[in-house]
Amino acid sequence: MRTLSHPETTQLALPAVLHALSDPVRLEIVRALSHGDEVSCGHLSVPVSKSTLTHHLKVLRDAGLTRTRCEGVQRLVSLRREDLDIRFPGLLACVLAHFEGDTGVAGFKASLAATRSSPGRRPLGVGSAPSRLV
Repeated sequence: MRTLSHPETTQLALPAVLHALSDPVRLEIVRALSHGDEVSCGHLSVPVSKSTLTHHLKVLRDAGLTRTRCEGVQRLVSLRREDLDIRFPGLLACVLAHFEGDTGVAGFKASLAATRSSPGRRPLGVGSAPSRLV
């Protein structure tokens, strides 16, 4: 079985961590992992196919949010809370506190939809061309 690579604590990059946390499914995985030690990949309850779950777990691992270890035929995933707190103090706690207050993925999707449909906000490319500074 091939070994899985994980970035060192000093190699954790904020853009990669924020990108990994930007997806509602990955955010739900992080929330689920925040409650315990290790979880088998097969016991993560997310509404995606097995191959999509594998992709999400790889994004989280590559960003340094999770650690995956193999034990027999199982892959056990855990949250790298200590490493994240060393590199970005308070970031994970803040994200999880906001996420818990919004009642999980449903709340996250609702707040995302509300942000996208807020009055006065136009998507790029819609409406007139931006004015130029003279």
